[in-house]
Amino acid sequence: MSDENELFSAVDALLEQVAHEDLPPPAERKRLREAAGLSQAQIATALGARREAVGNWEAGRTEPRPPKRAAYARLLEGLATRFPIPAEAVPTVPAAFSGTPTEPPPAPPAPTTAPEEPAAKKAVSTSRRPAARKAAPKKPAVSPAAAAGTDERFANGPLGVLDGDGSLYCVGGLVLDCPAKTVPALVEWTLAEARLGSPRLHRHGNDGDPLIVLTDAAAKRLGLPATLEDRRGLRLPDDHKVIKQLTKAEWQLSGRGFGPWTRIYRPMQQGKRRCVQLAVLPWDALDVRSWGDTGQLPAPDVAAVLGTYATRVLTPRGTTAVCGLELMTALRPPTRAVKDESTGAFVPGPLPGSLNRPIDPAWPEAPDEHPVLVGRFPEHHDRTPAETINEESLTWFRPLADQEVAEGYTHAVGIDVNMAFAAAANRLNVGLGPAREVTAPEFDPKLPGSWLVDLSGIETDPRLPSPFTPDGERPDGPGWYSTTTVAYATELGACVEPIEAFVRDESGYYLDPWYQRLRDAYVATMADLGVTTGMSEAEFLTAMSGYKSVDPQAAAVLAAIKATAKGGIGKLQERPRSIRHKRGEPWPALKRVAWSPHIRAEVIAKTRTNMHRKMSRLAAIGLYPVAVNADCAVYLSHGPSPLDFLPHTDNGKPLPGGFRLGVSPGMVKHEGTQSFLWLADMIENQNANPAREIKGPGILNEGE
Repeated sequence: MSDENELFSAVDALLEQVAHEDLPPPAERKRLREAAGLSQAQIATALGARREAVGNWEAGRTEPRPPKRAAYARLLEGLATRFPIPAEAVPTVPAAFSGTPTEPPPAPPAPTTAPEEPAAKKAVSTSRRPAARKAAPKKPAVSPAAAAGTDERFANGPLGVLDGDGSLYCVGGLVLDCPAKTVPALVEWTLAEARLGSPRLHRHGNDGDPLIVLTDAAAKRLGLPATLEDRRGLRLPDDHKVIKQLTKAEWQLSGRGFGPWTRIYRPMQQGKRRCVQLAVLPWDALDVRSWGDTGQLPAPDVAAVLGTYATRVLTPRGTTAVCGLELMTALRPPTRAVKDESTGAFVPGPLPGSLNRPIDPAWPEAPDEHPVLVGRFPEHHDRTPAETINEESLTWFRPLADQEVAEGYTHAVGIDVNMAFAAAANRLNVGLGPAREVTAPEFDPKLPGSWLVDLSGIETDPRLPSPFTPDGERPDGPGWYSTTTVAYATELGACVEPIEAFVRDESGYYLDPWYQRLRDAYVATMADLGVTTGMSEAEFLTAMSGYKSVDPQAAAVLAAIKATAKGGIGKLQERPRSIRHKRGEPWPALKRVAWSPHIRAEVIAKTRTNMHRKMSRLAAIGLYPVAVNADCAVYLSHGPSPLDFLPHTDNGKPLPGGFRLGVSPGMVKHEGTQSFLWLADMIENQNANPAREIKGPGILNEGE
């Protein structure tokens, strides 16, 4: 009997060697199972596989791997003997067919998936996804790239969320079996078999690297600690076993090491990138301030949220602020391939309209730590407005007038500008090259840059904040301002006479594609939450009253999109983060082409002047704000709704040039309502800005 078992074992080994040739086409596999009256679950139990895997084998999405492949082949062979194809089902073959006329044509080729690729499951079982939880709306179908007819290299989508049992949850409900039990093996498998990644957003850019998100259980399976001991550096120590494994396998890490967001790569060869991004959920890769509780969701739901964000914005590569900056360069790559006439070879050349190289700021634009300020001011000197540009968001409130107290107002209502920073970036002309210093220049609104000019003589209504300073107070002498602010001063009728300027002759609308992509992502996600662009003002307010509860996953995507817009602008002037940094020394962010405090200043200046322009339009008919915080303005009202105070024309349209309720970036939504007595107490007794807490006590304005 033992000899017989050995013979069968030898035969099984041979079967495994030729298993890639002996499987019938997918449709025949399903026919044979149904002809025998067997269920997918029965076959899965017999083979020690999952029911979803059998379904995918029959659909041709994946192929079984040894040793299950040989056993599956033996089963199908036995079923084919007992249930041959009926004669009437054999198709007629054209006479021109080169084979035997009575034979059916050759079976269609097997899927391009290699035999070694793991089985995939089309749907997640109810034990993994609670039935009551609603998936992120409008998520792509299984194999989104293939369904869209795009690059098959990324047929399984941009990312996957790996759980502790080796299940990799992808976009659209697709689940792959990942056999890797070490980080190097995971990287190798991802690049060889997972078919993850995303096509480039610009023809001169790079394809998006695949992202693998690790749950707590997956991190443990791969030998990673539950928490990082280095809470300041947020990285594994160099002597950790996972770092040693990667070094031995000749994989490299970026300068930030192995942390919550990790880039593992090998140097590019023959123009081919070999890179995988990892996000470690137990190390707080998904910040609750940007992603809510996404990091605590089951793996399929994390994949749904991140997959929607990746499809509409880009595959996450770090914090939402990092993603905001990365999106800029993904849409406007620094370089393109140009032909070197002397050698005939193609070399990197600057791409017109993009930021092509790191450029030092003009000294008034530089933060205090920057090398260009070395020796210009004494140590610990507090720079004055005439020594540094100070374009920041507006934070202002004023005391109540006696007439306002006597008017009988019952409420304070806050309105907030949707995606204010992104909206300000639209059609904004910014500098793309180095600044040129000019003495006693004539102001030119077409030249982006910084201007030393005295705006203290411009009269402004005390019931409105000054548009020239972050605190809303009138300037008291010369100061540095961006082109946007000086241009608004001329719009108000001022005759400006700059003393000095740093202007940029090379300029363009660098942020336009960035704004457009974020705008589309924001509007699409709001539509998922039931708020659309075609609504009336009343319908819009009703839909907004509970929109976040419509679908918590879509709400998480929305929060991440808003944080991406805000954080991306902030990253344009990232300051030193290391406690070991010494004043005057360069820091890593300065090496980025998209490090540009000038562009940040122009965006914030436009955000502030846009707010002031709309508030001035309402002031012209007697409506004045009592408080402003960034993009939120608070007005007195006789009712709790924005419709109770926002002015309209005789035909019911919003006042031209004023605030308009709606979902699009630049329009406004209801931020919150409090009583008039609450407002009076905040201003008179607490000396606090009501716009910061108009949503409710302890709830800060989102600053979208």
